[in-house]
Amino acid sequence: MLLVEDDDTIAEPLAEGLSRYGLAVERVATGGAALAGPLGDIVLLDLGLPDMDGIDVCRGIRQVSDVPVIMLTARGEEADRVVGLEMGADDYLAKPFSMRELIARIRAVTRRTHAASGRTAPAGHPGHASGTGHASGTDRPDGPRRLGALVVDRRTRQAWVGDAQVALTPKEFDLLALLADDPGAVYSRQQILDEVWDPHFHGPTKTLDVHVAALRRKLGDPCWIHTVRGVGFRLVVPASHG
Repeated sequence: MLLVEDDDTIAEPLAEGLSRYGLAVERVATGGAALAGPLGDIVLLDLGLPDMDGIDVCRGIRQVSDVPVIMLTARGEEADRVVGLEMGADDYLAKPFSMRELIARIRAVTRRTHAASGRTAPAGHPGHASGTGHASGTDRPDGPRRLGALVVDRRTRQAWVGDAQVALTPKEFDLLALLADDPGAVYSRQQILDEVWDPHFHGPTKTLDVHVAALRRKLGDPCWIHTVRGVGFRLVVPASHG
């Protein structure tokens, strides 16, 4: 685990507390040192660093790795939390926080991202394998899910629209994969938070809207994801992508 925190009075007791839970902690005090790696299996990232903003550090991490990132910061404004999550953070914990809460967040994030830890890059576009094309539905239970021009492959945790691979954060992929499991079905906001985040998620409610907006943008057409006002969201294949 990598702890990115410049304040010794915070970093030292935090590292000691984490070690009591059996977690090995490597601590650095600057964003530059964090980006130099290694990142470990999870990153605890302070936003108020001396050399660069933690948001920029998170953005840099996401360019090279899908390692889980939990932001630790005194900034309590919702706008800061939303920006951090949009940059690819998996969770956000405002100071002061208890060690028990931090450990719960670490365990939840680790559970959610465990499936991604062993993925391997595919040889090519999943829709091209064995000449299967882009028929609707799925060819086999563990195979790529094909919905018009959209392909969602849980095994490799990759998504494509046509011939273009869609670059998704781990949480964006989990959200898309959930909606793609039952296209047309409406998933409530709480159901999505329970499935994609955690039943005990205490982050900002804006989090889901930010991720839906990012997915719509990355899929290239907002019509892929319909908002059902007062309920939640559903995945629908647009007529132009059928």
